[in-house]
Amino acid sequence: MLEIADNGRTWLLTGRASSYAVHLNEDDELLHLHWGPRIALADAEALAARPLPAYWPFESPLDGHEEYPVEGGPRFVRPALSVRTDERRGTQWSFEAYDTEGGEGGDDGELRLRFCDDAVRITLHYRMRHDVVERWVTVDNEGPALELLRADSATWTLPDREDWRLSQLHGRWAAESRLTSAPLTYGEKVIGSRRGHTGHQHLPWVALDTDATEESGEVYGCALGWSGSWRIAVAQLPDARVQITGGAGYDDSGLLRLEAGQSYTTPVFAGLWSDGGFGGASRAWHAYQRAYVIPDADRDRPVLFNSWEATEFDISEEQQEALARRAAAIGVELFVVDDGWFGKRTSDRAGIGDWTPNPDRFPNGLKPLADHVHALGMQFGIWVEPEMVNPDSDLYRAHPDWIQFQTGRKRTEFRNQLVLNLAREDVREYLWERLDGLLSSAPIDYVKWDFNRCFTDAGWPGEPYPQRLWIDHVRALYGLLDRLRAAHPGVAFESCSGGGGRIDLGIMSRTDEVWTSDNTDPLDRLAIQHGFSQIHPARVMAAWVTDSPNIQLNGRVSSLRFRFVSSMAGVLGVGGDLTRWSEEELAEAGEWVARYKEIRPLVQRGDLYRLRPPRGGLSAVQYVRGDEAVVLAWLQAQSYGEPVPALRLRGLDPEASYECRETGEVHRGAVLLHHGLRTGLRGDLDATVIRLRRT
Repeated sequence: MLEIADNGRTWLLTGRASSYAVHLNEDDELLHLHWGPRIALADAEALAARPLPAYWPFESPLDGHEEYPVEGGPRFVRPALSVRTDERRGTQWSFEAYDTEGGEGGDDGELRLRFCDDAVRITLHYRMRHDVVERWVTVDNEGPALELLRADSATWTLPDREDWRLSQLHGRWAAESRLTSAPLTYGEKVIGSRRGHTGHQHLPWVALDTDATEESGEVYGCALGWSGSWRIAVAQLPDARVQITGGAGYDDSGLLRLEAGQSYTTPVFAGLWSDGGFGGASRAWHAYQRAYVIPDADRDRPVLFNSWEATEFDISEEQQEALARRAAAIGVELFVVDDGWFGKRTSDRAGIGDWTPNPDRFPNGLKPLADHVHALGMQFGIWVEPEMVNPDSDLYRAHPDWIQFQTGRKRTEFRNQLVLNLAREDVREYLWERLDGLLSSAPIDYVKWDFNRCFTDAGWPGEPYPQRLWIDHVRALYGLLDRLRAAHPGVAFESCSGGGGRIDLGIMSRTDEVWTSDNTDPLDRLAIQHGFSQIHPARVMAAWVTDSPNIQLNGRVSSLRFRFVSSMAGVLGVGGDLTRWSEEELAEAGEWVARYKEIRPLVQRGDLYRLRPPRGGLSAVQYVRGDEAVVLAWLQAQSYGEPVPALRLRGLDPEASYECRETGEVHRGAVLLHHGLRTGLRGDLDATVIRLRRT
């Protein structure tokens, strides 16, 4: 809901449990008023009537109070907007008008605040969805050319509190999304990516609190919807106030050059306040994404088999058919052929860029295999990496100028790959024609879209402003995905980047699930999945059961039970070599797949409660949907025969009774909430699934 004061200078957005307010003072300075629990418009006007605090001569009266600080004038904080023309640098803006779209009620009402600086028009956009405030900015140039050095999506201002704590998700390849928290100190904490994609090192999300737990306390969170280089800066200012500024691009070296008549719209930087602790904040983020971000979120994702770990590059049509028969027998619903089906792709040294089936391996193309998979009752999918090229490929030999490179410099290779310059129209059209043709050549239902190499030599010889490729590459990626989805509405897409290297709200709005990590070890995945769940829902979190020992990474040996229960916390997949699994293992796998299908609506669309974090010993998560709940519990190790603690459940009706479908026992809701449920786990690497239904 959007409310506006009678004088048209105070605006209040209100969601289900929270409000957000800004005010334009008598000097036409846009000030932040409130972000937190619901307030009335009269409360916002009372806040607007308060004078700004006194300030010392060496400080600015605006710093820490201004809604969107620009470069120039009496400001010393990090500017969200930095503009340079041939004559000057900075912004001296004035308020022009405001307007709304979508009415003043409902989740889709948009507020636009318009400012100008000579011929430059700057629009701040606001929209409240559930309790998530979406913010973004548009810069329109109506005069001489200008350079947009920096245009962040938003600056978030937190209320006066003491002892803020900052939480973030950090990592590396095969160890993504690990949660860490630390006291916020004076100065700036900057996270981001200068790699051209979201990156394995940080997810574009931060959360701040003073005394929150998993179950209670205020939590402020921000998440950026951008799949290229990005930056979020959290600053504790000299007067102890805290602001969070973030947007596309890692530094201030330049985003775009805007000629007369051109404009730039930033990605969305979304913010959420919750008083339900970290668990309540996560559930609010998940509900928002299922409602507004993830395509077809009300549809459960199928159980997947991926051929990579079973075959790697050594594949053939007959071999894939044999795997498909085994996959179908255990209940798999989607069969995906990974790397190695195209061009001269017999290793990672050749073939990427040549998106036609290898004639020796698939002499009649992919259609016969796809038809075979469909006849087995499964959907059919393939792996692609469209943004890359091998030097040993027909594409590179024909168009060596299509890659990102610097004139006179060595063309750096990672994984024997170079990065195509998607900012070029001819590259975009080539990829569209090849991928559209590929999806039209066979009944393909699913595309695993990978991105296995960071930007290094990000040059564009001959382009007057080559810096723009950092932005335009991502725009082109989004446009290509949008175009393919429109032309092939029955095809689902997965975002992968060597695992979790491209996970953000931007790519999630165009893909159906994401590959969380190349690390499929079931114990390692518990910590990765715990961090991932802070912001993103299980509905998009792909998780595979692979072979034991885990030869790919650490050699750990684990039971099929532990591997399955670990992967059942998200979108279940199987990636082991089924031709080597015994009949007993295949039978057990079939039972786990069947059980997952029973609980899938709860896992993928229910409310998540993290009962115990994966810090050694017992950990567990719980999903609740309607009258049903399911608990997934893991015991990492049991030392000295110590007793395993009971799990205090969440999200249940204390006055109701719940039947355990595994044992038939009936439990009172109040008892489960306050005294807990025994899991029966013992020993090392044990796991269980407990299903409950209200009686």
